[in-house]
Amino acid sequence: MAFFFFPFDSLICVLLGISFTVWFTLLLVFIIVPAIFGVSLGIRKLYMKTLLKIFKWATLRIERGAKEKNHLLYKPYTNGIIAKEPMSLEEEIKEIRRSGSSKDLSSPEFEMSDIFYFCRKGVESIMDDEVTKRFSPEELESWNLLTRSNYNFQHISLRLTVLWGLGLLIRYCFLLPLRITLAFTGVGLLVVGTTMVGILPNGRFKNFLSEKVHLMCYRICVRALTAIITYHDSENKPKNGGICVANHTSPIDVIILASDGCYAMVGQVHGGLMGIIQRSMVKACPHIWFERSEVKDRSLVAKRLSDHVEDKTKLPILIFPEGTCINNTSVMMFKKGSFEIGTTMYPVAIKYDPRFGDAFWNSSKYGMVSYLLRMMSSWAIVCSVWYLPPVTRECLSNGTAVCCYRTVMTNSGV
Repeated sequence: MAFFFFPFDSLICVLLGISFTVWFTLLLVFIIVPAIFGVSLGIRKLYMKTLLKIFKWATLRIERGAKEKNHLLYKPYTNGIIAKEPMSLEEEIKEIRRSGSSKDLSSPEFEMSDIFYFCRKGVESIMDDEVTKRFSPEELESWNLLTRSNYNFQHISLRLTVLWGLGLLIRYCFLLPLRITLAFTGVGLLVVGTTMVGILPNGRFKNFLSEKVHLMCYRICVRALTAIITYHDSENKPKNGGICVANHTSPIDVIILASDGCYAMVGQVHGGLMGIIQRSMVKACPHIWFERSEVKDRSLVAKRLSDHVEDKTKLPILIFPEGTCINNTSVMMFKKGSFEIGTTMYPVAIKYDPRFGDAFWNSSKYGMVSYLLRMMSSWAIVCSVWYLPPVTRECLSNGTAVCCYRTVMTNSGV
């Protein structure tokens, strides 16, 4: 009996070996090697155009089916915080009176129960303000075959359901394993490469190798998200001795920007895997890591940043002055700490396309691991990056300096 199963086991081992060989060969040829040299084969753009055609067909099919079945397809009064129905003042007051003991629903006389309408509207106005909306995911008006993107759509047809199921298989059975493999490859190469570069003596050759290793690894990580990035106005890219300030939507903002140029990162010292990455990166490049006890010491933080920007041979510092992730529909007021340093500021605007996947990280709802899994199981991450003209604080007050970013963005039409 054992002799009968040996050939079968050997065949499985051979097939698995061939599968892994083909898998890693395709990764090396079509993804890793182009990432090393910073070239694109155009596969991701073709993939994006194909997805747009599928989304358009699916949306039209849903709208037609909803019209035939007389379903309310879109709920424009729902923003994920408070569900509102398009009712007039008179209708809502009648509804309140109907649930009470009032006999005359259409009476123009004021009743005590009417105050509940105004109390509810007041509470809604407090909860549903402009700031609160920026911390909730943006809901799409068109369906991208992701149930997480729009909860208003209902079952319309068998073909559409089959298409959704096929998309689910592609995302979780093909794209997710591919992206996880690329992510581990990029992070592993980053740790090994920066550690080896850190052994070299300080000088131009070490800086050159450090830049190439960082760019290569970040580009591989970008491909792990199937990120399609369009960079605008590259002549305004941050230069050494300056500070790059950008709006903040997601932790992947760092990878998006660093895949087009190297930056000195600023952050708190971590343990575990993140700590290993931080320690290896700082060996090859002068990043700025703070201990937990040092983060709240503003004078120490400002001194470390000032010392860095005074050395024109060091990379520009990357900072997200909003201090938290915003849902990419607006920009919050910047914290003024980074603007107190007398150096050139390089504003950068990042705008994600939510049709392919929502990049917003709601840290109160999702942990880092679950968020990254959501990103890797989305269709793609599509975004545009605008390098805005540099600005310098010339005897301006702190409040005026903080407003420079908003002014530059408005003048640039972003």
